[in-house]
Amino acid sequence: MWFRFEHKSQPVLPWRMFRHRMAMSFLFSAATIAVSLGIGMVGYHAFENLDWIDAFLNAAMILSGMGPMAQPQSTAGKIFAGTYALFSGFVVLLVLGITFGPLLHRLLHKVH
Repeated sequence: MWFRFEHKSQPVLPWRMFRHRMAMSFLFSAATIAVSLGIGMVGYHAFENLDWIDAFLNAAMILSGMGPMAQPQSTAGKIFAGTYALFSGFVVLLVLGITFGPLLHRLLHKVH
């Protein structure tokens, strides 16, 4: 399994395997961001009739925490923008946990 860590009674993972674990975590995080960005782009394109470049810009700005560039005009667009903003906040927390989880585990494993 990707996210299975060694038990405290087991030795710490060798560097080569740890680098592989970190790379897999990074790739999974990048895929999560890409899928989330795609969801935002499709939503802005469908609900607000933004062209793909503007949909990308709005989705990227919300996903990064900066806020939207174009204010939603329709009721459906406003509901989507609010829902996507909440979703994006959870994605940021998920990505941080996935990316830095192996590093924190290794640190705690060595300290213990």
